[in-house]
Amino acid sequence: MSQLNYASATVEQLVSINNSLAKGDTIDVIKWAYKTFSDDLIYSCSFGAEAMVLLDMISDVKKDAKVTFLDTNLHFSETYSLIEQVRARYPALRLTVKQPDITLAQQADLHGDELWSRQPDMCCHIRKVQPMESVLTGAVAWMSGLRREQSATRANVEFINRDEKFQSLKICPLIHWKAEEVWQYIRAFELPYNPLHDQSYPSIGCAPCTRPVKEGEDSRAGRWAQAGKTECGLHLAR
Repeated sequence: MSQLNYASATVEQLVSINNSLAKGDTIDVIKWAYKTFSDDLIYSCSFGAEAMVLLDMISDVKKDAKVTFLDTNLHFSETYSLIEQVRARYPALRLTVKQPDITLAQQADLHGDELWSRQPDMCCHIRKVQPMESVLTGAVAWMSGLRREQSATRANVEFINRDEKFQSLKICPLIHWKAEEVWQYIRAFELPYNPLHDQSYPSIGCAPCTRPVKEGEDSRAGRWAQAGKTECGLHLAR
């Protein structure tokens, strides 16, 4: 297990690491992450556009990297189809699909039908945050495709961050990427991607809670549009 972990990492140490990583390229951040953490690092993959870039880069650095998808059982059919395309393209990746502890039927019995429409924070907690807690048990670090330009809540993310919610270290190699750069990479390397992106869905989550984005809106405006939230909870401190 890496000597660098949530408990041991100091603010000064993380500042030094981030300053050093800033001198390199995205692939250098990924190489550093797998050299430092190896199998103690899990990539939590959303299968959005950024994920396609990261999956491709990760496969060049560590072909058998651990990748986890949090399956809420509420995703678009296009998302599930994309997962199978990724399995075929990168067969060495150790891709696992993590299910919540309770089914949608059990959730309805406990909390009523369509919890996501009434208490979206609770639904996200049950179907995403709690499964992520289980995934990260025993892991030192996890990777995410966050980009600073995506939203105000992500504007200050660094390459390596202390994750207070999961008491882990969170690695974010794409923080400086712009949306156009993500798509340039996808097209240049002919990567598979979710066709919903071509239908005004820049950010794709669960089907009941995601709508197309209108011209001029923020890229995450289609997520929980009626609930006044923009994050599922994985990337919030508490």
